[in-house]
Amino acid sequence: CGSVSPATAELEAQYASLPRLSEPQPYLAYKALEEYFGEELYGVISTELGGGNTAEALYVAALLGKNIIDADPAGRSVPELIHSTFCIFNTPIYPLAVANAFGDVAIFPRVVNDERAETLVRALAVNSKNAIGVVDHPAQAKTMRNVVIKGAISNAAKIGRLYCEAREKDQAASEYIVEHYGGYFLFRGEVSGFRYETEGGFTIGEISINGEDQYAGQSYRIWLKNENIISWRNGVVDVTVPDLICLFDDVQNSPVLNPFVHVGQKVSAIGLTAPAEWRLPRGLELFGPRHFGYDVDYVPIEKKYLK
Repeated sequence: CGSVSPATAELEAQYASLPRLSEPQPYLAYKALEEYFGEELYGVISTELGGGNTAEALYVAALLGKNIIDADPAGRSVPELIHSTFCIFNTPIYPLAVANAFGDVAIFPRVVNDERAETLVRALAVNSKNAIGVVDHPAQAKTMRNVVIKGAISNAAKIGRLYCEAREKDQAASEYIVEHYGGYFLFRGEVSGFRYETEGGFTIGEISINGEDQYAGQSYRIWLKNENIISWRNGVVDVTVPDLICLFDDVQNSPVLNPFVHVGQKVSAIGLTAPAEWRLPRGLELFGPRHFGYDVDYVPIEKKYLK
């Protein structure tokens, strides 16, 4: 849990006097939760399909010799603890454990709700160099199987294989994924502006793109909160959460991770459909555009980009 912004020299100096542990933060939190229960846990479920968090879950499982479950509670990347199918289906987040890179560990035997957990954990992340490991929603398999998105890891692997195939064939990964996985090509152009700030443990920013090729003379803008949340084409809302807005570097032929965007970068944007759980009324309440302060209705991407 934390921002995805690179650490500044000022931030590094602020924590220079503290010890640094070699163990991953989620690993420490997992061990702390096992100690709290007084028994071993069976396995690990990634909190999201995120470039960092999915890898962390796989790493923790490998270090502990645990099972990695082919499921997750998001089916995509998400910025906040409340953005989970656990919250949609009212599965308690507690007890939860947190640990940072310096050895501080905390257990929350109980919290009021997921929103309160987000507030508390985010505050600890802000005071832990904007990153803290979290292990939450412990549950038995009979409960878990009814509230997570099954096959999430396999789905990520499928897209990963397509990405590798595109590069091996020297084809544009963005176009290849849309063609062979499914999805929608949104825009192509050159980044004309990019800004971001670290606010409250999140990376908040905006990307502006000037259109090229068939999009010449058009503009595209993306607002991000760790993840790409909402986009506008020529000033009109285009795609919003919970659907995905994915950016690719056309020169490097690779995905662009926030906030590693720069002016002059040649990029393509594609859109993917959200898991069905996010399109439920409760899912849209938690992870629709209004949650982020944008008073617009969610329109499924396939209704805007009819094939």
